Amino acid sequence: MINYTITSSPIGKLLLAKTKFGLSHIIFEHKIQKFESIVRNNFPNEKISNNHHALVTEVDQLTEYFSGNRKVFNIQLSLSLPPFFKKVINVVKDIPYGKYQTYKDVASKAGNSKAYRAAGNANARNPIPIIIPCHRVLASRGKLGGYGGGIKIKKYLLNLEGIQ
Repeated sequence: MINYTITSSPIGKLLLAKTKFGLSHIIFEHKIQKFESIVRNNFPNEKISNNHHALVTEVDQLTEYFSGNRKVFNIQLSLSLPPFFKKVINVVKDIPYGKYQTYKDVASKAGNSKAYRAAGNANARNPIPIIIPCHRVLASRGKLGGYGGGIKIKKYLLNLEGIQ
């Protein structure tokens, strides 16, 4: 069973989806219409249910984050990624609030300093943005790079955390 809910935030609507193992997706507003195909590709045999109650903790923690009252999330995650991508995402997950790293830093910590493009691709496929803070990964010399939610949202999140 995949439970999901749609919640409002300062960056637009967010769709949160959860399996029995934990939060599996946060989808930005401009991609919500693709939700069912995303879930079907990752969980082809699961029933999908709109169930806000199942995601109250996740919604509350995101609300606290956006209000500046939460710097660390305490949410069980469910990740299904290729091995190197999972290593990258685990490195990104540990970047502290208000700090950033470059794609090269992340690749190096994931075990291959030359794989910064692969680290960028892993970041682009991060299924749980914000909670796994891929917005905290920048290109060399502090350039923004890309972001699944768009550069405007990346700038918003960085500014929220005091990263200039």
